[in-house]
Amino acid sequence: MSDPRLSELALDGLWKNNPALVQVLGLCPLLAISNTTVNALGLAIATLVTLVVANGVVSLIRDWVRSEVRLPVYVMVIASVVTIIELVMNAHFHSLYNTLGIFIPLIVTNCIIIARAEGFASRHAFGFSVFDGFVMGAGFGLVLVALGAMREIIGFGTLLDGADQLFGPVAMDWGIRVLPEQMTFLLALMPPGAFIGLALLVAFKQGIDQRAARRARAIRAARSGKPVEAAC
Repeated sequence: MSDPRLSELALDGLWKNNPALVQVLGLCPLLAISNTTVNALGLAIATLVTLVVANGVVSLIRDWVRSEVRLPVYVMVIASVVTIIELVMNAHFHSLYNTLGIFIPLIVTNCIIIARAEGFASRHAFGFSVFDGFVMGAGFGLVLVALGAMREIIGFGTLLDGADQLFGPVAMDWGIRVLPEQMTFLLALMPPGAFIGLALLVAFKQGIDQRAARRARAIRAARSGKPVEAAC
């Protein structure tokens, strides 16, 4: 990326300020729908598209919306985008639409989308706003899909089972069995399993960040001639 601001936005959305692992937003769909990879991927795509389009529209109209009514207007924009997505999914991905159920219209109330519209898109140009929506949606979606894959493998012993709901008849044979049925663990599919899985992902990220911080302190200490222990 030639513009360093885009690189910073990408790192912020995908890792440093990930909406699911750091901001801990959108937990309701994150925990409720992530019981299979396909369900998680379907909701992740819908959320990403909503973020990209809503951020772009909010950025375009930000100079024409009075501050007193900006939040209701932003909610109307988001609701319009979600309604279009819901109609498209109902028409072309009906089985997945029925599975996701109420969580598709509930994208309107997702704190991530409202926060990015108000906190970023309303203050930045169109291109940056669209890119911010994409990386924030991708960051949230990656966590959602990772959690869905983890829970599906442990709970059902499969991966990408029911992929035809999202990708059509060509994906009928995409599902694979990873674990024997007798090795599956029902807890992974229940609400406690969702919380445990998310906690493991958060702990994984924190571990990587802490290791990187220790390494950076060690490098700074080596350059300054100080003992590594003092830098840690």
